[in-house]
Amino acid sequence: MSTPHDSLQPASAPPPKKGGKRMWIVLGMAGGAAALAAAGSVLAGALAGGAAGKTKGLADDFTKLVIAGSTDQAYDGFLDPALRGKLSREEFTAGVRSLKLDSSCMPAYNDVDVKTENGTSTADVAGLITCGGKAVDLAYRFRGDEPKMTTIRLKPKE
Repeated sequence: MSTPHDSLQPASAPPPKKGGKRMWIVLGMAGGAAALAAAGSVLAGALAGGAAGKTKGLADDFTKLVIAGSTDQAYDGFLDPALRGKLSREEFTAGVRSLKLDSSCMPAYNDVDVKTENGTSTADVAGLITCGGKAVDLAYRFRGDEPKMTTIRLKPKE
């Protein structure tokens, strides 16, 4: 005959399993995925910031050569061959000279936009060169893994 106490387990027996191990595995995987996503976002932001900094550096190197009157070095070192095909060295030099830039001129870049489409990087830079009482709008586009300038605009601000 059984008594009501027969259905009770002794105190030394382990409690029945409730599937807790599976829950911790699922939570661990979800947490790991979230951590990877966060790390990927940080890395993508750092890479984008690095690309923007590199592009700004290219733009600054080019602009400093233009301001210094080193048009041959700027033309040969930065312009893409396709742009050189549309804009001769003489036209480039004459255009830069017409701006009458001097050592008082300082560039400022207020927009640097870097994108990658179909594996090709494109970077647009916009800003202003200020010289005493005058200003020159600047806009450049760089393309490629070894970025070269494909578009240039240097125009006195009105």
